[in-house]
Amino acid sequence: MVIGRILAAVSLLTVVTAPAAPAVASAAAEPEKCAPERGTVKIAESWGQKRLNLPDVWRLTKGFGVPVAVIDSGLDTTHPQLRGARAEDVTGTGPRDCYGHGTAVAGIIAAVPRDRVLFSGVAPEAKLISVKYTTGREGQVGMLVQAIAKAVELGAKVINVSTQAADQPDLSNAIAYALSKDVVVVAAAGNVSKEDGSPVPAYPASYPGVLSVGSAGPDGRRADSSNSITPVTVLAPGTDLTVPWPFQVYVEKREGTSFATAYVSGVAALVRSRYPDLTQAEVVRRIELTADGRSGTGTGKGLVNPLQAVSAILPSETVALAPPAPAPLPADAIRHAPPEDTLSVSVATWIALLSLAAVVLVTLGSVTIPAGRRRRWQPGTPDNRS
Repeated sequence: MVIGRILAAVSLLTVVTAPAAPAVASAAAEPEKCAPERGTVKIAESWGQKRLNLPDVWRLTKGFGVPVAVIDSGLDTTHPQLRGARAEDVTGTGPRDCYGHGTAVAGIIAAVPRDRVLFSGVAPEAKLISVKYTTGREGQVGMLVQAIAKAVELGAKVINVSTQAADQPDLSNAIAYALSKDVVVVAAAGNVSKEDGSPVPAYPASYPGVLSVGSAGPDGRRADSSNSITPVTVLAPGTDLTVPWPFQVYVEKREGTSFATAYVSGVAALVRSRYPDLTQAEVVRRIELTADGRSGTGTGKGLVNPLQAVSAILPSETVALAPPAPAPLPADAIRHAPPEDTLSVSVATWIALLSLAAVVLVTLGSVTIPAGRRRRWQPGTPDNRS
């Protein structure tokens, strides 16, 4: 089987960075104590949610039933906005999230709205699937490949990979396999800093067919931390964000292409729900064509626009070709009225007139001839007998 060949080829020694950190090896083992960064229960609404105008989008679709897999550090399924999500694990450490990154990404994609909470996911009715491949900031590419294959096996129609790594044959094969199964793969373009030196392309975002996402600030421009070397499809909010966090709390001031990628994965779920007949390539194309416009290197087609992505009319998708003009009818298909026979009409008219004249003559003759005979054809004279 294809999955078996992919997994058999995996090298577990190759390192992949999870939320865009330096490539440092780490063992796939659960921390001794589950102690993610502390969060808060009091949050303000982030600019990202306001900018994407989600309430208007939800009048058309909330992503109902679309399976979205999050390949990350696990998921806190006890979070009030993430209950009911499916949590899987390929690390052997259990599916819970003791790092926080996976819960944050999943929340941006599909957290359900909650009263008096100024946060909700982009596609709150999507079917969320968490596949844990790492326990911390770094992870092994072998685990990542296994997680992607697992997500495809579980029926995911969108796969979120908020991870940056070097190009690896195993990773390339896993992505090609997902795309061949009509899965929309959304991946982070990666984060850079001055200390990193010259940036390099991030994978799997740089593979053909992957929807690559860069990070934008409130002005809609690419954030300085967003990798401009990686080919970018679209931008999404990626600075100063509020996100869900393990132990039923939230954290603020988050930044990175990881979180921008989650926003676009949510939009992909909305599009797949609204237009279920579109292929993965057509979903990517729709998101690309409806973005708000590029603003420089590393911005792709510009900031993602969820409302346009689910409502815009793209002629190549929705307008049927005009039917061909019907073939002209043969000359004898319609019986035309015969031309007016003016000669016959004229002859008939004269016959009628002559017949009338004959009748008049006969009538006059029936009166005058007997009278003439009585007078022996002499002219009449006045009667002078009185």
